[in-house]
Amino acid sequence: MDAAAGIAALVGRARAAQAEFETYSQEQVDAVVAGVAWAIYRDDRATALAELSVRDTGLGRIEDKIAKNRRKTIGTLRDLTGAPSVGVLSHDPATGITEYAKPVGVVAAICPSTNPAATPANKTMMAVKGRNAVIVSPSPKGASTCALLVRYIHEELDKIGAPRDIVQYVDAPSKELTNELMRQVDLVVVTGSQRNVRQAYSSGTPAIGVGAGNAPVILAHDADLADAAEKIKRSKVFDYATSCSSENSIHVDASVYDDAITELRRRGGYLLDADEKRRLQAVMWPAGRLNPDVLAREPAKIAALAGLDSPDARSAEFFMVEEDGVGSGHPFSGEKLSVVLTVYRYDDFDACLDRIQRILDFQGAGHSCGIHTRTEALATTVAERLRVARVLVNQAHCFGTGGGFDNGLGFTLTMGAGTWAGNSISENLSYRHFLNVTRLARVIPPRVPTEDELWGGYFERYGR
Repeated sequence: MDAAAGIAALVGRARAAQAEFETYSQEQVDAVVAGVAWAIYRDDRATALAELSVRDTGLGRIEDKIAKNRRKTIGTLRDLTGAPSVGVLSHDPATGITEYAKPVGVVAAICPSTNPAATPANKTMMAVKGRNAVIVSPSPKGASTCALLVRYIHEELDKIGAPRDIVQYVDAPSKELTNELMRQVDLVVVTGSQRNVRQAYSSGTPAIGVGAGNAPVILAHDADLADAAEKIKRSKVFDYATSCSSENSIHVDASVYDDAITELRRRGGYLLDADEKRRLQAVMWPAGRLNPDVLAREPAKIAALAGLDSPDARSAEFFMVEEDGVGSGHPFSGEKLSVVLTVYRYDDFDACLDRIQRILDFQGAGHSCGIHTRTEALATTVAERLRVARVLVNQAHCFGTGGGFDNGLGFTLTMGAGTWAGNSISENLSYRHFLNVTRLARVIPPRVPTEDELWGGYFERYGR
């Protein structure tokens, strides 16, 4: 069977199942969402999926994958619980508009090897909340984990009596099959490589893709350095930095630079000297491209590869490299997906923001940044100045950017970066992105403005 026919068979089954699923009540839909969540959240399943993921992808750390599988799922389920997605979404007597939720149909969920269980589960929860069918296209390395996840989901769907084919996956993923899937479905949602994002946008199918991360984080003169260092360390080492949201560079006010480095060292950070930095750079970018052998790997392996032989380097939890440049000639200024943190010093806050914008323009456009400060005005200045979708204040980046229990961002593993990154959204992916909306418009009292109401100020200042 050729690629088109094989994908057509999957999509055909999905459409038949979705037609049945579309008749479900809100209560029935919410039971399906809860079942999908339980398929990954249950402790033994979260553990099995994490173990298989690390075994077959070689990326990340088992205990952190378990935590991610559970935390992202319970957070997303919290966001979805009680949210309307069947029938009336809203009614506004003032405008006479009533909104009705409708499914988008069959969704292709393109998922990366970095989170081969958490990402497809997260997208599936949101998609089925809108009474859609989902076909997951995993990375080849993540295919075994995806297969196990879908098996667990089907076990829950069987309990509910819901059709299994509302959740399927491509069992032997390839570029050809993924591209064909994107052409045949109703909506594509892509997390992962920018190649797949570009392919999705050129597939002819409505698509949501996300940009690359490369989060810069500021430590201002008034930062709580101990708190900031602890959060940066926890975020940077979690799952060996598989998250695109983890801090890739920190920008430290010169007046607190030495103290900040001391706090980071106390928490397992190792600051490389100039020679060690050259060796690490040669290993991380041997031919101008990021070496996959350092991606999401344990720090001891990176130390061994780079010949970092000192006891402190061999026992480090993460590495720090000092930098002052930006761009292709300074690869440490880009995204690394590894336990390597780039450190910049700044004397002038405005100049710091200018450099951060250059870093984002180089890699990570639109995604996110952060600041540790006690001064609200500094945080608002960052938000006003930088072209990013999210600015986190006094938070661990990888735990906050994709939604946190102590911030107002929605839980997701798919974060839009706006037109800055060529994305169609600049917000966290939510179930609302998986809905079509019908608007019932009624006659209301006319609202016809006068010329003076609209142009009075203009005429007064500029004349007619």
